[in-house]
Amino acid sequence: MLAYLWMSPLLPLLGSAINALFGAKWPNKFVNLAAIGSTGLSFLCALEAVREFLDSGQVLFRKEFFTWITAGDFRAGFDLQVDQLTVVMVLVVTGVGWLIHIYATGYMAHEGGYYRFFSYLNLFMFFMLILVLAANYVLLFVGWEGVGLSSYLLIGFYFLKKSASDAGKKAFIVNRIGDFGFMLGMFLLFRAFRTLDFQTLFDAQHAAGWPVEAYGQFGTITIACLLLFMGATGKSAQLPLYVWLPDAMEGPTPVSALIHAATMVTAGVYVVARSHILFTHAPTAMLVVAIVGCATAFFAATIGLVQTDIKKVLAYSTVSQLGYMFLACGVGAFTAGIFHLMTHAFFKALLFLAAGSVIHAMGGEQEMSKMGGLGKKVRCTYATMFIATLAIAGIPPFAGFFSKDAILFSSFQSPTGGRVLYAFGLLTALLTAFYMFRLIFLTFSGKPRYDEKKVHVHESPWSMLGPLVVLAILSVIGGWFVLPTFFQGPDYFANFLGPIFGGHESVEAATEAATHQFELILAGVAVAAALIGLAVAYWLYIKRPSKADDLAKSMKPAYTTLLNKYYVDELYAAAVVRPLLWLSTNAFWKATDVAGIDGTVNGIAHGARAIGDGVRHSQSGNTRSYAVWVVVGAIVVLAVIFFWPVASKTALGLVR
Repeated sequence: MLAYLWMSPLLPLLGSAINALFGAKWPNKFVNLAAIGSTGLSFLCALEAVREFLDSGQVLFRKEFFTWITAGDFRAGFDLQVDQLTVVMVLVVTGVGWLIHIYATGYMAHEGGYYRFFSYLNLFMFFMLILVLAANYVLLFVGWEGVGLSSYLLIGFYFLKKSASDAGKKAFIVNRIGDFGFMLGMFLLFRAFRTLDFQTLFDAQHAAGWPVEAYGQFGTITIACLLLFMGATGKSAQLPLYVWLPDAMEGPTPVSALIHAATMVTAGVYVVARSHILFTHAPTAMLVVAIVGCATAFFAATIGLVQTDIKKVLAYSTVSQLGYMFLACGVGAFTAGIFHLMTHAFFKALLFLAAGSVIHAMGGEQEMSKMGGLGKKVRCTYATMFIATLAIAGIPPFAGFFSKDAILFSSFQSPTGGRVLYAFGLLTALLTAFYMFRLIFLTFSGKPRYDEKKVHVHESPWSMLGPLVVLAILSVIGGWFVLPTFFQGPDYFANFLGPIFGGHESVEAATEAATHQFELILAGVAVAAALIGLAVAYWLYIKRPSKADDLAKSMKPAYTTLLNKYYVDELYAAAVVRPLLWLSTNAFWKATDVAGIDGTVNGIAHGARAIGDGVRHSQSGNTRSYAVWVVVGAIVVLAVIFFWPVASKTALGLVR
C-alpha cells in the first residue's frame, strides 16, 4: 500500500465526484454508500500503509509519483511521504473523519442538498490527506488551499441563510490574509535554499546546517518562519486572525466537528511541527509562536466563560486549545503539541457531535438558557459528553490530562518566559474546566427551561450515537501512551516521534534534569486548578443558580465586554472593513471608475455625438447652400496647396 499511497486521498475525491455527478437523483442510502464507503476504504488504506511502515523499521518512505512543475532548477512533484508524524496525522484525519461521516448520515438525514453536503465533506477529506501526506511545501499548499475552499463551501452550506453565507465568506477572506504570508514564506525559503522539498530542505546541507539566528536577529530563517506562522494563525484561528472560527458555527454540526475541531484547524500546528528544524534555528520566531499561542489560549477561554450558544462555547474552546498546541511548539515541545493535537481531535470531535445530538434532541435549539434537565432524557449523549468534558478539563485518567500536563510542564521548563507562560497556561486550564462544566450543568442538570409540551426531547439514532461511543472510548484511553512515565517508565508517544523531533526539542535537556517528583507536583497543581474550575461551576449553576446572574449584574462592564467578545469584530469593522468600503465606494468606484474611466469613454462618445449633430445641419437639401460649401472647400484646398510649402520652410528654419 505504501507504493500506492495515492489511493488513500484519491478514494474520498472519487466519492466526492460520484455524489456531485449522480447524487441529486439518488436516494440517501446510495449517497451514504459512496460517501462512507470511500472514506472507510481510505481509512483501511491508511491502516495498511501504517502497518507496512511499522514493519519496514519505521524508515521514512517517500515516493515521487510524477513531476508537476519544473522551471529551471526548481521542481515540484506529486511526491508523498510517510514518517512518524504523518502516521499520527493520517490516522486522525481518516479515522475521526470516517466516524464523523457516519454521524452525519443521521444528523443530515432530513436536510436539503444531502448529496451536496457529502460531496463537499469528501472533498475536504481529499485535500486534508494531500496536506498531511505531501513531501514538499508546494503540494502541501495545494491541500492547504483546498481545505480552505472546502471549509468555505461547508460553512456556507445553508447558503440561503445570510449569516451562514457571510460566515463562509469571512472564513475564506481571513484565511487568504494568512495564506499571503504563507506564500511569501515559501518564496523566501526557495530563494535561500533553492528547494521546497522537505527531505532536501531539512537535511544537514540546507536548513539543518544553517546557523542559529539569535534572539532579536531577523535573518532569513526567522522571517520565513514568521511568515509561515502567519499562515498558521489564519488556518488555526490564532490572534489576530481567529475571528472566522466562531462564526463558522453557522455550518452544520458535523462540519464543526470535522473541520473546526479535529482536522483543518490543526493544519497550522502540523506545519509548524513539520517545519520544526526551521523554527529551532529561529528562537525569536519560536518565542512569537509561544506568546501568541499562550495569549490566544487565555483570551479565547475568557470569552467562553459567558457564551450562551452551546456551539459558540465549543468554538472558543477550540481556539483556546489550539493556543495550547502552539504554546507547546513555541517552547520547543513539539511532541507535546502533536500529542495534544491527537487527543484534542478525540474529545473535541466528541464534544461537537454530542452538542449536535443535543441540538437534534431539542429540535434545533442551540441556546443553553433554553435547555436544562436533559441528562435523564438523552442519557447516552449526556454520558459521552461528560466524558469529553472530563478529558478537556484535564481530569485524570482521561486523554486531555496527559497531553495538557505535558504542555504545562514543558512551558514551566522553558528558559524564556517559562514561568509566565506556565502561569497563563494554568489559569487557562482553570477557566476551561469552569466553562465546560458550566455547559454541562446548564444543558443537562436542573429543571427544564423549555416548554415540555412543545419540545419533544428524544435520543439520537444509533448512526449518531455509535460514533459518540467510539470517540468517548478514545477520549478515555487516547492519552495512555504516556501513562508509564508517571511510574518512571517509557513515554511511548515521545519514543515513536523521536526520529522526527528527538534531536530538536529545546526543552528536552531541561526535562531530563527535572526530578520526577517535581513533574508529579506540577501535574497535581494542574488537576487542582481543573477541580477548582469544576467546583466553582457546580456552586454557581447547581447549588446557587441565582448567584451567576447576580455576579453578572455586579460585574456588568466586564460581563458585557466578554459577551461581546472584546468588541474585536466591531474594531475590525471600524478600522478595516468600513474604511475599505468607503475607499472602494468613493475612490475606486465613484472617482476612478465612474468619473475617470466611464467619464472619459462617455465624454468621447458625447463629443463625437455633438460634432456629428453639428455637422448634420450642413445637410439642408438647399442647392445654393451646397454651392457655398463647395466654394469654401475649394478655397481651403487651394490655400493648403499654395501656403503649405512656405509654412513648412519657415517652420524648418525656426527649428534650425
